[in-house]
Amino acid sequence: MCGLAGWVMQGCPQAGPDTLRRMIQTIIHRGPDGLGSAFMPQAWGEYDVALGHCRLSIIDLAGGRQPMQSLDGKLTLVYNGELYNFRELRAELQRLGHVFLTDSDTEVVLQAYRAWGDRCVERFRGMFAFALWDREASRLLLARDPFGKKPLVYYEGPQGMVFASEIKALLAFPGVPINVDYQAVWEYLAYRYVPGPATLFAGIRKLPPGTVAIWSKGRLEERQYYEPPDRVPLVTGSPVTDPVSHFREQFDEAVRIRMVSDVPFGAFLSGGIDSAAVTGLMAQHSGLPIKTFSVGFQERRYSELAYARLVATQFGTDHHELVIDERHVLDELPRLVQFRDAPVAEPSDIPIYLLAEEARKSVKMVLTGEGSDEILGGYPKHVYERYVARYQYLPPVLRERVVEPLVRSLPYQFRRVKTAMANFGLPRAEDRYPRWFGALSPIERDDLVQDPVLRSCSTASAPRPFPIQPGSSRLREILYFDQVSWLPDNLLERGDRMTMAASLEARMPFMDTQLAAYVSSLPDRYRVRGHCTKWILRESMKGFLPDTILERPKVGFRIPVNEWFRGPMKAYLHDHLTGPSSQTRGYYHPRLLDQLLDDHIRGRQNHEKVLWTLLNLEIWHRAYVGQTTPVAA
Repeated sequence: MCGLAGWVMQGCPQAGPDTLRRMIQTIIHRGPDGLGSAFMPQAWGEYDVALGHCRLSIIDLAGGRQPMQSLDGKLTLVYNGELYNFRELRAELQRLGHVFLTDSDTEVVLQAYRAWGDRCVERFRGMFAFALWDREASRLLLARDPFGKKPLVYYEGPQGMVFASEIKALLAFPGVPINVDYQAVWEYLAYRYVPGPATLFAGIRKLPPGTVAIWSKGRLEERQYYEPPDRVPLVTGSPVTDPVSHFREQFDEAVRIRMVSDVPFGAFLSGGIDSAAVTGLMAQHSGLPIKTFSVGFQERRYSELAYARLVATQFGTDHHELVIDERHVLDELPRLVQFRDAPVAEPSDIPIYLLAEEARKSVKMVLTGEGSDEILGGYPKHVYERYVARYQYLPPVLRERVVEPLVRSLPYQFRRVKTAMANFGLPRAEDRYPRWFGALSPIERDDLVQDPVLRSCSTASAPRPFPIQPGSSRLREILYFDQVSWLPDNLLERGDRMTMAASLEARMPFMDTQLAAYVSSLPDRYRVRGHCTKWILRESMKGFLPDTILERPKVGFRIPVNEWFRGPMKAYLHDHLTGPSSQTRGYYHPRLLDQLLDDHIRGRQNHEKVLWTLLNLEIWHRAYVGQTTPVAA
């Protein structure tokens, strides 16, 4: 994969080659195989344009250097991504008379823009983010793939706009301020990640998934070109004759086209059904053993290595294992916060990064099972959500005086029951959907936070709307939320940053737009049937994957943070949240924060999600804010 950076600036003496070089150097991990830059001075209205690039070579190792210019010099492109249908698009463009000098998908993007303009992105099947300067039209096009697998962030100031793959590159541009966006902090406490397009940095935005932004004549305008198909109600009708077989064919194609590479590749294998299915299909399309990589823990009840080993044996892979412990968390967490430019939302970010480093020793690209749960309905919440309406029919006095106090008193071993019942009581979907995986409910957030500026965000913000069309099912509604928020702003952001930190490209067959469209065209029962999640995937893999894998309940990639916070990480946690050097302890009521810590450490409750959220916010402050005072956005 690659990294990109650049600007459109007017009258800015710092906007020169040294600045662009510094910006690219901050993200050199994204592309250590080559550097390039292009400067277009005195563009429209005295604006200077610069494009910089660092390359991780995967396809056409010799011919894909960037920035890439068209033959007439009118178009200049920096591009991060992979188009899996680039050969089909190339053939179509050649029939239209376009001439190609390389075999790279980068040149296909360039020629596709010349042929179809901004709407070229609607023809792309893959993952991408790019910036394209059209000299003749004096316009810059920024674009991001449909689900947001590849990142693109930008900052607008009085002299113009600066953009990059990662925030750290923006901060290397003189004049881009480091101010905390309090509204983003407030939402982070509920979601455990910052919902886009905001970031924790005031004034720095993510370009939303499935969106193009056009800069022209000093103005930037965004246009959304893609929305996940689950936004609209299912059009009733009979599915194809054999939906399971058709799904298997579509999924197999999504895997096959992602194996196109001019460098060695492999797969992340967790032991769950998603990565097992990807690995198995890869093995069918390869003449050599697939290299597989798995990570586990010394605490055996958290480790899935035995299941991963079972799949590796069945498909004859070249299997590699890595075992980690709490020392890796203490050593890596501050560095990974800086790789992500944000709090590490999931403890599993750390093993993913360490696994990426291990894989990078022998491959440059891996396929993963990311996105299956959000497309196919794989989480317990996709089952539980159907019971919300029934629970809310109960008399309020029965819920508030009997059921809810009883559930709150249960020990932490009943965490899923406690989470479900707490969420059943939230009447608004805008509050409930984030809370299924979130840190704090609106009431819990109000109780914990004491900082007046941060508290002001509670009254200033309305719940984020999720524009579901009337008549949709509860399953489609929550899947749509997953696809527009949880996926791009948490899981896909994690997947990109943690693998690219190790200079490793990750491809995700379940995130194929054609596969997602087909699954969305089916009735709900093909995704969730009774208490069986991802039903169509399980059916399609019968006789192909071991029954042990097919019949396993959803476990999730959990690491033993619960135990580590009570033991080897206890002092680390206390120091960051309540110690004299803590920058965020003033955000919270001391008594409630102490109670959270004490309840967890004594085993009365499991607050690992909340404590992990607060710990990472503190680490982010120490990395970026230093000793300065945060200001409201």
